[in-house]
Amino acid sequence: MATTILRLPEVKIRTGLSRSSIYLRVSEDRFPHPVSLGGRAVGWIASEIDNWLDEQISQSRGPAEIREG
Repeated sequence: MATTILRLPEVKIRTGLSRSSIYLRVSEDRFPHPVSLGGRAVGWIASEIDNWLDEQISQSRGPAEIREG
């Protein structure tokens, strides 16, 4: 399976976060770290961003028992 690398504009679109919010969360270890693509270019592994989004959705919705109650 090929690894997909997302550049910052796509990460911003997928997450709804600004550039500064992304880098702040990276520095706080609350967001996937980018990988170096050479020179000054970085990108994020798409599957890590997808997993992060899934975690955020799970945390915001809470357990099923709370929603049903």
